[in-house]
Amino acid sequence: MTAADEAAHTAYRGYLALDELLELQQPNTGEHDELLFVIVHQVHELWFKQLLHEFAELARAFEEGEPGAALRTIGRLIAIVRVTLRQIDVLDTLTPGQFVRFRDDLGGSGFYSAQFREIEVVLGRRDPGVFDKFPEGTSDRERLITAMTRPPLFDSFAGYLTAQGFPVLPGESPETAAPSIAKAYREDGVVAQLCERMVDLDQIFTEWRYRHSTMARRIIGDKTGTGGSSGAVYLRRGVFTPLFPALWEVRNIT
Repeated sequence: MTAADEAAHTAYRGYLALDELLELQQPNTGEHDELLFVIVHQVHELWFKQLLHEFAELARAFEEGEPGAALRTIGRLIAIVRVTLRQIDVLDTLTPGQFVRFRDDLGGSGFYSAQFREIEVVLGRRDPGVFDKFPEGTSDRERLITAMTRPPLFDSFAGYLTAQGFPVLPGESPETAAPSIAKAYREDGVVAQLCERMVDLDQIFTEWRYRHSTMARRIIGDKTGTGGSSGAVYLRRGVFTPLFPALWEVRNIT
């Protein structure tokens, strides 16, 4: 190995913190399949971090009137969610019998993912009950409290629409907002593209929720979820709840 190769090798491992990263997988049992469960969930958390990073950029692009940046960022968000869908394919290889061998020894549940809860807040969910899952004084609880002080993503989009001459008020009902959005579809091609990409984003999250619910049902049936929820039943309830209902309401008036 040359000195240059050695330096490059050290730089690569240091830049990605590989020594630390590859020590972070610490299954609680000796079951072969638990490592898969841990890795998939850790990778999800990394992608959740990137999604939150991109949502912040998307809100900025709307607020500063940069449609090109907004379109690019929505495209990246959709691509990331598609990657997480492929990870569900990997979890689908876990049979109920394999999962039950280590389920009782799991150290936690995705039900307590503060980053995923923050994504829900960014996308418009306002449920103070979510705080009950995170102890007072923890960084997870504080980040959720902070997230709820910010406007949801659709409010930033509504501000952009209003600035382009198609007024939509934050918190306005879908039925009230839809006529102004329909007018934007007719009169502004760029705004129409953004509306359609926001629908694409809504649709890919619907697909994610559906795949998550079917994966849970495939592995645990309708038993109680690991985090104490009603499991697959709980997940199925949210599958067809749109993130941006005003953009779907437009379809009823055009």
